[in-house]
Formats: sequence, structure tokens, C-alpha cells
Amino acid sequence: MGSSNSPRVAFVGGGNMARSLIGGLVRTGAPTDTITVAEPNDALRQALAADFGVATFADNVAACAQAEVIVLAVKPQVMRPVCEGLCGIVQKNRPLLLSIAAGIRIDQLSGWAGGGAAVVRSMPNTPALIGAGATGLCANAETSAEQRAIATTILGATGLTVWIDNENQMDVVTALSGSGPAYFFLLVEALEEAAVAQGLPRDAARALATQTALGAGRMLREDGETPSRLRERVTSPGGTTQAALDAFARGGLRELVATAVDAATLRGRELSAASGA
Repeated sequence: MGSSNSPRVAFVGGGNMARSLIGGLVRTGAPTDTITVAEPNDALRQALAADFGVATFADNVAACAQAEVIVLAVKPQVMRPVCEGLCGIVQKNRPLLLSIAAGIRIDQLSGWAGGGAAVVRSMPNTPALIGAGATGLCANAETSAEQRAIATTILGATGLTVWIDNENQMDVVTALSGSGPAYFFLLVEALEEAAVAQGLPRDAARALATQTALGAGRMLREDGETPSRLRERVTSPGGTTQAALDAFARGGLRELVATAVDAATLRGRELSAASGA
């Protein structure tokens, strides 16, 4: 996003995820005078202005008045009234609506904003807070190629972006990468507890488990091999790794993971349905 042609981006909501996106944009060269934020909390608003030099507002309409992109960074429960409150601006200026709320469908967002809006629905995850996020994105037919590129730039400022053609698959994205960090935290937690039970000091167990997870993740990104091939390379027949993997297989690890992702996907669909038409 160059300084000469950066779109005007307004954030509605100034919480942690919005803060990470604003920080990413500023770090990658977006002029601060192209970014505005609407946030009702005085302390959050003042912190955003002080830390990033962006203009902040207590009122959503004031923040979005000149925006070419409106990033909807509010909780799903308040998304409808927020969109309805911005209906006049959306219908007049036709900005891109970029939602980072889980479970809210594109047709809902467009309808609440008066219809016919360009909408990108996204699902970032919490590692975006440290610039290591993974975000799935899906756009409607009203969204231009230029607007898709802008959405990629905004979400890409905090990590990897992947476009999804079928919006129905966004619930799978939520189950995989949106909820996924918790799965890895749970595995590291379990590894730490198992090592402590074997007599290893907790600080050593946590440090080793954490660094092992980091190293494995980097190898998955940087080595170029498939996960199965990387697993095979570290597994000697009859060795310690094989013994552990055999135990995982006896416990049905793959089946359990499939069940967990299915449960999270189903819950995402339920939440979407519950948010109303």
C-alpha cells in the first residue's frame, strides 16, 4: 500500500484485532492520515491516537464519512445495529465493507447496510496480534478486483491470507485457523504436563515444548515438504518417535481431530444462523 494512492480506511471498533491491523498497516507504509477509527471507549481511543497517530472518533458515522474501506471490527452481537447505522454512508459512498466478525454472512452484512454493498468476509486468528496470523477471506460479486487486492493488503499486514471461493466453507476456515491456535496451545499444554509427570522441571518442560512447536511450524512453512514427509523424516523405525506415534494412532488422534474440527464447523454454522437474516 503506497503512500501516494492508499485508500482511506475506517475501522469501526478499536479492540485488539483492529489494533493489530492498524499497526500492520502503519508498519507497511500506510499514511496515518488515511486511517480513522471509531471507538466508544475513551481510553482505547486515546491509546490508538497516541500510539499510531491516527484520527479517532467516538461516533461511527464521523469516522467513516470519507472512507473507501470500512473495517467492521465489532462483536457479532452488535454487527446489525452498527451496519444499519452506517447505511446512509454505504449507500452514498459505496465503500468496501470488510468484516472480521465470526459467523456473520455476506448477505446479512450487505442487507443490514441497505443492500448492494461490496463485502469481504474474513476470519483472522489471534496470532495476527504478533504479525503471524492466518486469515481466510471471501468476497461477494459486488467486490471488484481492486477491492479484493485492498482487502488482501489490509489483512496481509498481519500474516498469511487465503481466498475462499465458497462462503459456505468459511465455517471450516473458522474451525481450522480461527479456532486452531487453541488446539496447538492445548497440545503444548499436554506435552508440558506429560513431561512434568515424568519428572522434568516445569520451566524446562514448557520451554522445550514451546520451542519444539515453534520449530515444527517453521519447518512446515520453510522446508517445502508435506507434513507427512516431514513426519517420516523424523521417525526412525522402532525408535522413540515411532513409539509415540503408535500410541497416538491407538488413541485415535486423527479421528479425534476430525471430530473436533467437525464440531467447531457445526457450531460456526449454528452461530451464523442464530445471528438472524
